[in-house]
Amino acid sequence: MLELLSYGPTGWGDEILAGAGMTLMVAVLAYLVGLVAGSLTAAAKLAGPAPLRWLAASYTTIVRGVPALLVIWLLFFGGNGLVTWMAGLFGYGGRVELPAFGIGVLAVGTVSGAYAAEVIRGAVQAVPKGQLEAARALGMHRLLILRRILVPQALRFALPGLGNVWQMTLKDTTLVSVITLAELMRQAYMAMQSTRQPFLFYLTAALIYLAMTSLSDMGFRWAGRRAERGVRRTATA
Repeated sequence: MLELLSYGPTGWGDEILAGAGMTLMVAVLAYLVGLVAGSLTAAAKLAGPAPLRWLAASYTTIVRGVPALLVIWLLFFGGNGLVTWMAGLFGYGGRVELPAFGIGVLAVGTVSGAYAAEVIRGAVQAVPKGQLEAARALGMHRLLILRRILVPQALRFALPGLGNVWQMTLKDTTLVSVITLAELMRQAYMAMQSTRQPFLFYLTAALIYLAMTSLSDMGFRWAGRRAERGVRRTATA
């Protein structure tokens, strides 16, 4: 077993670690895409005109209502078909294949953004309105209120939920193996197919995922404690 997990031509250790690195790359980029999409969607739901509110609500309802795997398939096959059709308009007769890495990041980020939008929207609504009204009474303009009051307060409320969204995003990267992206689960599958040792490689992948999620949980807990500094707690009987 140790030989199968070693580096070099006889072991799969280097491939497994490379897959773990690919998993982290996809997860981090997809999470950033989701944060941007979620922030814009939350802003549209909270303060956008009626058409934008409708689009934002449709996005979160549809994406959260269908399996993440289906979103990946739709973007993979639909994106390739759309680009091939557009290339055909300019005289190109072949098929265009979009990079699996980009499709994976976009698909997982799309799902992540739908959940992040609801977390951010709820966090913004949790900010006491009295603080915003006091800031306006003091003559603070919108950008200053956003920077000094709304964003810091909303971030404090949103961190636990955003931590859950990150964990979900990290685990959703397992689904991009279906589009042959060489992330951790794909590498574990290839190793299993080559050696006929499913328990060894899937257990190794599970332990790596557990390590990544545990470290992530510790990081978000630390960030939450930092965000709570200076917050007055009300004593309860």
